[in-house]
Amino acid sequence: MSNKTIYINKPSITDLEISYVNDAITNGWGEKCYDYINKFEKTYSNYIGVKHTLATASCTGAIHIALMALGVKPGDEVIVPELTWIASVEPVLYIRAKPVFVDVQEDTWCIDPKKIKEAITPKTKAIIAVHLYGNMCEMDEIMQIAKEHNLFVLEDAAEAIGSEYKGKKAGSIAHIGTFSFHGTKTLSTGEGGALTTNDTDLYEKSKVFNDHGRNPKDPENKMFWMRNYGYKYKISNLEAAMGLAQVERAEELVKRKREIFYLYKELLNDIPGKINAEQDYVINSCWLPTFVFDKSLNFDRDGFFKYMTSLNINSRPFFYPLTSLPMFEDKPQNVVSYDIYYRAINLPSYHDLTNEDIKLVVDSLKQYLKK
Repeated sequence: MSNKTIYINKPSITDLEISYVNDAITNGWGEKCYDYINKFEKTYSNYIGVKHTLATASCTGAIHIALMALGVKPGDEVIVPELTWIASVEPVLYIRAKPVFVDVQEDTWCIDPKKIKEAITPKTKAIIAVHLYGNMCEMDEIMQIAKEHNLFVLEDAAEAIGSEYKGKKAGSIAHIGTFSFHGTKTLSTGEGGALTTNDTDLYEKSKVFNDHGRNPKDPENKMFWMRNYGYKYKISNLEAAMGLAQVERAEELVKRKREIFYLYKELLNDIPGKINAEQDYVINSCWLPTFVFDKSLNFDRDGFFKYMTSLNINSRPFFYPLTSLPMFEDKPQNVVSYDIYYRAINLPSYHDLTNEDIKLVVDSLKQYLKK
């Protein structure tokens, strides 16, 4: 048993984060209450390679705003991957649109472009492409399908901060990108998210939705007056202060994630199964090392989690197929998704994890497999 708890993920906090947050909590009020938010949004835009970033309270909020800005209405259909965290899909339900679940690819576990084509109907309005666990969707194919059918594409890059597809950062390729800065993510604000886009019109619409429907460009321009209702998904100056420091350290943080991943990959090489994909034209930021055990091992993941917990080692299950949850209708024809989830796990990957910790995790996993 480890004398310390090996966590699945946690932020990397240095003197830089502490100094920015201390400044924000000491001085960031009155006319300075947006200073760190503005700096964070500008710096993040530069990092991702987009014109506009809108900081939000969560990625879920960013997706909701994005769908509203894209004009998704009740009754519209939005094509979504079967395998993802439910936050990718919940905002579709907020709008009373219909999520259409399609299967994923066997290698990347990301939405399958062929299945997208098969799911398009006259009611289809948008596609949500989720870059799962840092893996990248086949964005060229997806964007081409969207162009042919006059659809919008939203990149959910919550788990892929720093991943790249053919030289472009995740979240910079589609009409709109969204991100999470939850405490488990590669860059963190504690809680928080962002919406990114190169489309100024979509950005302006999103800003209005993000601020109770208030539009500073409205000719009325009266305090507390708005033409329509909106939402409040705004981030705080304190969170943005931490976020600014994290973005300034982004390359360092992504580099360490990749180092952790490749050590896992080396140590797990003799176990039958698959680890996160990285196509020749992709840089995977490796948010969470994910391993899908071969069927021949008859892997019992619940037993595995119980065993690792007894050793003070955190691990996580792969996401359930969303249609297997009680609120949706089962769709077992999404055969890849239904086949892999129960034999797949996520392994610890926080930035301060030592190489010795990683070896202990893998040794413990191998001991379990021998039981």
